[in-house]
Amino acid sequence: MKLNSMEMLYADKLKDLYSAEQQIIEALPKMAEAAAAKELKQGFQKHLKQSQAQAKRIEKIFKGLGEKPDGKTCEAMKGLIKEGQEIIKMKGDPVVKDAALIGAAQAIEHYEIAGYGTARSIAAQLGFGDVADILQETLDEEWEMNEQLNRLALGDASTAGINEEAMMAEA
Repeated sequence: MKLNSMEMLYADKLKDLYSAEQQIIEALPKMAEAAAAKELKQGFQKHLKQSQAQAKRIEKIFKGLGEKPDGKTCEAMKGLIKEGQEIIKMKGDPVVKDAALIGAAQAIEHYEIAGYGTARSIAAQLGFGDVADILQETLDEEWEMNEQLNRLALGDASTAGINEEAMMAEA
């Protein structure tokens, strides 16, 4: 594929994100099943529903472009998910595995945050304000999920986080 215009870059980025969402939709049930902490399982299940809605948003954007969102594989997401699958297969303390799953999930979230931020910015520059708003909604959801993962890992003033529990499991 040649990138000869911002419109082509925009479509390419959206196809990449669509592929990423499809891969995430397939991976999240496995991550939820592997999680020991109830809150982490619930977080993965919530993100599955969000990812399904996010993929539908991208389909809607492509429908407006008169194109289909498929035809590209997000290689970066493929690698990130492979790392998560390796964690799922590992033996060990369930709390430590949960800490590792959170790290893998945050790597995925950070990729999505970068991708949706880029796509939103390009959409706005191209004058696609309505689409930029849709992409911003998704970007907000990704930031929210990342913050939820942070809270699970680090805890708060009243609750120990999974990382602290994992440290205690080592002792």
